[in-house]
Amino acid sequence: MSLHLVATCALGLEAIVSRELANLGISDARAENGQVHFQGGPEELCRANMWLRAADRVWLRLGEFPAATFEELFQGTKALPWAEVLPREACFPVDAHVHASLLTSLPAVQRTVKKAVVECLQQRYQTGWLEETGPTFPIRAFLVRDRCALMLDTSGSGLHRRGYHTMNAPAPLRETLAAALVLLSYWRAERPLVDPFCGSGTIPIEAAMIALQRAPGLQRAFAAENWPLVGSKAWQEARREADEAFDRHTTLQILGSDVDPEVLALARVHLRQSGLEGRGIRFQRQDIADFREDREYGVLVTNPPYGERMLERRQAEELYATLGRVVAGLPTWSVYVLSSHPDFARHFRQPVSRRRKLYNGMIPCTLHQVLGPPPPREKRGVDGNHENR
Repeated sequence: MSLHLVATCALGLEAIVSRELANLGISDARAENGQVHFQGGPEELCRANMWLRAADRVWLRLGEFPAATFEELFQGTKALPWAEVLPREACFPVDAHVHASLLTSLPAVQRTVKKAVVECLQQRYQTGWLEETGPTFPIRAFLVRDRCALMLDTSGSGLHRRGYHTMNAPAPLRETLAAALVLLSYWRAERPLVDPFCGSGTIPIEAAMIALQRAPGLQRAFAAENWPLVGSKAWQEARREADEAFDRHTTLQILGSDVDPEVLALARVHLRQSGLEGRGIRFQRQDIADFREDREYGVLVTNPPYGERMLERRQAEELYATLGRVVAGLPTWSVYVLSSHPDFARHFRQPVSRRRKLYNGMIPCTLHQVLGPPPPREKRGVDGNHENR
C-alpha cells in the first residue's frame, strides 16, 4: 500500500525534515514551502510520526483539485476515495485553511467538505445516518489560490508535544525548532553543549534526545493509532524499534543556564519528565556576564531574549553585546544564535560565518553561525566542512 504523505514544518526547515526522512530510509522526499512530500506505507507513516524532530505534523494526502466555487469544492471532495480510508463509524471533524482564494468563508468551506464526505460514505455504506462513534480522522482542507488539497492528520496533537514539556515558561521555543537548531549545529555527543539562555530547558533536552537516539514520539500517542488503514502492528513495531534504539548508557556534557530561578525550576521538571535525569544534563543559575568555560571545541546553541518593549529591547541588546564578549573568549567553540532582532549582529560584534533564515512560529528569525575549528581528531575530514564543526 503506497500512501501520499506530507510532513509540514516551519519555513526554513524543509531540508532538515528531508534529511530526517532520508535517515529513516525514505529517499524520495520532495520539499516545497513548509511541506515535505513522500511516499510510504503504514510503516513509514508510523516511523515518521515517531522519529521526526523538526516537523510539525504528518498528513495523509487524499487528493487535490480546482475549487473556485462551492460546487467544485463539493464535487471534488466527493470524488475522493473516502470509503477506502474511513470506516463506517469514523468520526471526521473538518478544519480549513484558506489563502488567496475566491472562497473565503472558513465555516462554509468546512460545511461543504463535511457534506461531501458524508454523502460519499452514505452511498458507499448504504445508510442514511453516520454515527461517528469510532476512531477520529481529522480532515484539513487547504484551499490555496483556488485549489483544494484534502489531507488527514495522522499525528493528532502537534509533533512538538513530546510528552515532557507540560509546563511552559513565557514565550517558549517550540521543541521542533529547538531540535532543528541542534541538528543544524552538527553537534556530536562527545562534545560539550551549552545554552546560556536556556529558559525552561528545551534546547538542552532536545539535544540530549538527539544524542541518545531517543525518539521524540516515544512518550506520546498519535491520531492514526486506531486507524484500520494503518493497523496496530505497524505502531507496535515502530515503538519497539524506537525503544531498542534508545541509548540508555552514554553520559553527556550538556549545560543549560539562566538568571531566572523560576524557569530553571521548570527546566528541571521537564528534564525529570523526559526520563533523562542522571545522563549529564545540568541546569544552573548564572548570568551571561559570569559565563566561563575552560573546555575546548564545544558548541553553544541558544535563543536569547528579544525584548518587545523599548526598555526590554535595550536590555536585550546589552545581552547580545555581553554574549559577543563571551564568544570572543571561546575561540575553539562553534556558536549558533537564533534571534529575531533586526540589529543583532551589530550588537553581537563578532564575525558571523553563516546566516540562515528561520521562523519561530510566525516570527522571522536569523540563525547566526560562528563556526569554530574542528576538534583535532576530526581533522581527518575535509578541512572547512560544516559537518566537522
